[in-house]
This record gives sequence, C-alpha cells and structure tokens, in this order.
Amino acid sequence: MGFLEDTIIVFVSQVLFFTGGWIFFVKQLFRNYEVRNILVQLIFSLTFALSLTMFELIIFEIVGFLETSSRYFHWRLGLTLLLFMVVALIPYYIAYSSISNIRIVPQRWVMPLTTLLWLLYVYGFWRIGDPFPLLSVAKGIFTIEQAVSRIGVVGVTVMAILSGFGAVNYPYTSMAYFIRSVSQSDILAVERRLMLTMDMMVLKKKRIAIDKRRNKASSAKPGIWGMISSVTNRSAGAENVGQLRLEISALEEMSRQLFLEVHSLKNMQERQRWSMTLQGKYFNVLGHFFSLYCMWKILICTINIVFDRVGKKDPVTRGLEIAVHWCGFEMDIAFWSQHVSFFLVGCIVVTSIRGLLLTLTKFFYKISSSKSSNIIVLVLAQIMGMYFCSSVLLMRMNMPAEYRVIITQILGGLHFNFYHRWFDVIFLVSALSTIFVLYMLHRPPVSDDPL
Repeated sequence: MGFLEDTIIVFVSQVLFFTGGWIFFVKQLFRNYEVRNILVQLIFSLTFALSLTMFELIIFEIVGFLETSSRYFHWRLGLTLLLFMVVALIPYYIAYSSISNIRIVPQRWVMPLTTLLWLLYVYGFWRIGDPFPLLSVAKGIFTIEQAVSRIGVVGVTVMAILSGFGAVNYPYTSMAYFIRSVSQSDILAVERRLMLTMDMMVLKKKRIAIDKRRNKASSAKPGIWGMISSVTNRSAGAENVGQLRLEISALEEMSRQLFLEVHSLKNMQERQRWSMTLQGKYFNVLGHFFSLYCMWKILICTINIVFDRVGKKDPVTRGLEIAVHWCGFEMDIAFWSQHVSFFLVGCIVVTSIRGLLLTLTKFFYKISSSKSSNIIVLVLAQIMGMYFCSSVLLMRMNMPAEYRVIITQILGGLHFNFYHRWFDVIFLVSALSTIFVLYMLHRPPVSDDPL
C-alpha cells in the first residue's frame, strides 16, 4: 500500500468523522435553535474530525495498518492542524464573537480588540507552562512539543476531574445501596405540607390586598370624612403590611424547599422502581465493580504520589507477564499484547468519546441561550480539542513500547511522567471531593428536636 492510498484512506475517514460531528451538531446540540452559524458548525465538526483522527492513528499503530512513513506524516499533520484550531482559530473566533455581541463597541474597533484579546490569550497560554516542568525555550517556541505540553496541562486536568467525578458518581447513581426507600405516604406528607404553605401564603397576600383596597377607599373620601374613616381603620386594626411581607417571603422560601424535596423524593422513588428492573439489576452489579475500581484507583494514585512512582510498563504487558511467570500459562506475549491492547484502547476510545459528548450535551443545554449558543459551542470545541489531544499523552502509557514509537518521536521531548503524576493528583482530589459532597448529600438530616 503506497503513500497515496494511505492518504486517501485517512482522508475518507476524516470526511466520515466530519459528517458525524456535523450531524451531532445539528441533531443534538442545536436541535432547539433555528438560527445556526455555518462557520461555527464547520469549526466544531473539523475539530471533532481531527480529534477522532488521533484515536484512529493510535489504533492504526497497534494493528500495523498503513506504512510507517505514512502514519508518521499523518500524525504530524493531524496534530499540527488540531493545535492550529485549539491555539489560534477557535480562541480568535471566540474573542471575535464575544466582542461583536457587545453593542457599545463600534464596528471599526471589533477586529483590533479581537486581535488584542487573542494576543493576551496566547501570552497566557505560553505563561501557563511556568509553574510546571515543561519544555524550555531551547527546544524552540513554535513547535508541536511546546503547544502539546501546555495543552496537556489543561486537558489532563479536565480529564482527571471528569474521571474522578465519574469513578465515584457512577457507583452512587447505579447501586441499589444508595437508593433511599421512599413510600407514597412520604411523598403525600411533603405534598400536604407544600399545599398548606401555599394556602397560608395566599391568605396573607389576600390580607394585604384587602388592606390596600380599604386604604384606597378611605383616601378617596373627601375632607373630614376621609380623615375620620382613616382613623377608624387604624383603630379597627389595620394590617401590618411590612410584617406580612416578611412572612410571605419566608413562606415562599419554604415552598421552594418543599417543592425541591417533593421532586427529590419522586426521583428517588423512580430510581427505586428502576432498580427492580433487569437493567437496574445489571447496573447495580456494574456499580459494585466500579466501586472496587474507584477504591483501587484512589489507592494506586495515593501510592504513586507518596512514593513518587510511575509505571514502567503498560498494564497489558505487565498483566500478561504475571500470567506467564506466576500463573504458569504458556502464551505468545507479543501476539496477545497486540490484540489485548487493541481491545483495551478501543474500549478507552469509545468510552472517552461517548462520555465527553454526553457531558458536552448536558453542559450546553444547561447554560446555552439563543444569543450565547455559538460562543458556548466554540468553547466546547476548544475543550474537546484539548481533551482528545491530552488523551494521546495518557493513552501512550496503555500501549506496549513497540506501538508508541511514532508518538514518542513526535513528542519525544515531553516529560510524560509529569502528566501521569499530574493526572493522579487531580484525580485523587476530584474523587475525594466527590465522595465528601455525596456523603453530605446522602447523610440523614439531624433532627432539631432535643427529645
């Protein structure tokens, strides 16, 4: 297979990835918006295609597909284009879109301010490497290694936060142990309290309205009779409007809390029903497995941080060596290492893409509006590019040494051990923080009654 045929194969796959990103943009992200910016669609779909190309090339490395020189060329080309998108094009267009939405800025100042804001971003992007052991200027400034080293800090941080949260939150949401038993009588009791609070609030608002109408009628009477009627109303016990408003405000806050409690109880009851289904029981088993994985990962991250340890071999080769030397199995380590690595990396690729797209979709729906949607999509494209670029750095450790030669050649000057250690630190902080927050939410309320 020649260079031209290899290039056609990679190009066709990129077209398919681009089409998938375009469909995801139209059918998922912007399905509730009529107006779409074509340039934003192009940027998002192109970033999506280049990001998936990185994963595709990793799989090509394992299976030995395409010529070595072709893979090296497409690695450099793909990384260069992805870095151009993440460092130059997307930040510049984010700045342009943000400044264009500010009405007080004259049109002639949009481009100069956009350029100034982008230059400030580039300066901050460069300075982000100062606190970390990244490449020195001696390695060059406008190089792939310099850009990836700085993107890796942000991307690995995002990956570690999401991984730490997911490793704890998934068992919490899928295991039946954490599903509190809720009966229909519990929901009806809270709903009755909510209706009683609403009735009290309506009654107090009615008293304020009656008092206002009475005062208005008194002030409408002319001369001495109006004054006598006003004095008579006061002596008859006019309402303390200020006190009533304070009580109404307190009742409104209580009604909001009761409404949220009813909503939470109904969700818990729905989860209780779901846990009894076949799917719920399946996810309950998975939840137990991932809870063990979470505890193991926290333990390993702690050991790596305390003892300054970094794995020397990928987990696949290490596991096969244990099976051969300790368990007495006879197998071809090189053969099985390739196939198991292919399966492992494939699982990582699929779960990474699926998890990130789900997270981006939820995040977009929560904060987007018709005016800010394009800017938010550009920010999500920026995060996506950094995320997948950083995935290459971390996934390299999961590949046997013979399959990471080209990645090491292109990014050979990077301190790969730093990124693994940084991931362990952020993962540990994220996981422990999530455990603490979920514990505080799951903890039963302390009764105020001393008895």
